[in-house]
Amino acid sequence: MEESIRYPIGRFEPIDDLTGERRLALIEEIPGLANQLRKLIAELPPERLLIPYREGGWTIAQIVHHLADNDMNAYLRFKRALTEEEPLASSYREDLWAELPDYRKLPPEHSLLLLEILHARFATLLADLEPAAFRRKLRTQVLGSVTLDVAMQRLVWHNRHHRAQIEVYLNGRD
Repeated sequence: MEESIRYPIGRFEPIDDLTGERRLALIEEIPGLANQLRKLIAELPPERLLIPYREGGWTIAQIVHHLADNDMNAYLRFKRALTEEEPLASSYREDLWAELPDYRKLPPEHSLLLLEILHARFATLLADLEPAAFRRKLRTQVLGSVTLDVAMQRLVWHNRHHRAQIEVYLNGRD
């Protein structure tokens, strides 16, 4: 599989010493993520949302639903990391979640609405944290121990990453 199709913006590379200004820019980007995604798919006919963005990949609808599931999990991980000492964040089988009935039956708009509300809460939570809070850590089975600074960067990158996959698909097939 071609790397540029799977990772059109490249693989995630965290900034270890995030400045307050850069952190604030990321936080301010979060509330608009769902709207950017909505604009990207707004004019697509429903049947086009059910076509995989690449061979063996998810459909555009699955990507949108996945972003809602991922960001809900991220929000809960953040809340736990802010209230517990380096909690072990649960993982989930995103590949199997993408095959569940809600991904097939619900329109992406449902997940876009969820993302809008969730991102507003997320950004509000993050905007009022002291810089030291972003040094708190959580652990995952895949990533090991990560700071909330890195987790926040990953959240924004993940949304950009999937949006770019859809953009590449739309630009390459129109």
